[in-house]
Amino acid sequence: MKWAAHCRGWRTSLQQGTARYASEVVAILARLGLAATFWLSGQTKVDGLHINILGGEPLQLGWPHITAGTLALFRNEYRLPVLPPEIAAVMAASAEHILSFLLVIGLATRLSAAGILSMTLVIEVFVYPDAWPTHALWATSSLFLITNGSGHLSLDWLIFRGINRQK
Repeated sequence: MKWAAHCRGWRTSLQQGTARYASEVVAILARLGLAATFWLSGQTKVDGLHINILGGEPLQLGWPHITAGTLALFRNEYRLPVLPPEIAAVMAASAEHILSFLLVIGLATRLSAAGILSMTLVIEVFVYPDAWPTHALWATSSLFLITNGSGHLSLDWLIFRGINRQK
């Protein structure tokens, strides 16, 4: 009887520890996966600033500007309702870069993930509805981060840990 109780206790401890570490790993992978996807997408929309996180292209630091090809895509293929293509292109490229950077450093993670989720929904509904399997993965990662936060390896955690210690 003692042996069975001991095994149950050990199993419970193992499950709790595994769940805690798995959640941390999922948070990091969700942040980095979304950030890489949206950063690279943003890089295709601009000239003047190129930081290819996967390597290959040389680093180019300058003031980013929307390419003519990007404007053509927003005018002819994406055609978002309500927003003029020039404004939509700047908003998309800016959001992809800013939100990706925030996700990498783990700052304002829930808000950044909500922004990525909003972009995903716009892309799904108005641009590429047939790409729903990819969008489902982006939405799942975003929802995980909105629900669970950035994890311990983040500025969010360091900031809120410091705030909680002062109380």
